[in-house]
Amino acid sequence: MIGILGGRFDPPHLGHLALARAALDRFELDELRVAVVADAAHKASDAPAADRLEMARLTFAGLPAIVELEEHRYTVDALEAHHYADPIFLIGADELADFPTWTQPERVLELARLGVATRPGYLVAPASSRIELFEIPPHAVSSTAIRARAAAGEPLDGLVVPAVAAHIAARGLYAAA
Repeated sequence: MIGILGGRFDPPHLGHLALARAALDRFELDELRVAVVADAAHKASDAPAADRLEMARLTFAGLPAIVELEEHRYTVDALEAHHYADPIFLIGADELADFPTWTQPERVLELARLGVATRPGYLVAPASSRIELFEIPPHAVSSTAIRARAAAGEPLDGLVVPAVAAHIAARGLYAAA
């Protein structure tokens, strides 16, 4: 069973890590692929792809994960290109609310099941048998808030792994965000 956790990871945070850990257990994944989208179609990234890839590697270093750069801008294109055999694409409940606006969401569900991590504040009602819910401990963290804290020079303790906080500081990431 292959799990795919894709996103901009701008930056990756402890919520992403908790989702990955819970998915490994819940779905008994043989392989976890973390796909850092180089140039996401829905939103520009503040940090360069190389930095986001390195921060993802630092974040998921303790897990049996393959962290790689994903050149496809749309999930459907990535799934079609990689020819996975019934993978489970991992997202948060907040992303499930936006799923109908994704490019070809019906095709995404043909190519992969969705593993949706429940999150406080989002009502989740799976609209397909191809959507499976799983719980993760609540993490009051977002990449947007982390970028704002970094821009203000505030500490990132408890939001990202220490190596990511060090990378952000050393590279001056998000200083102009």
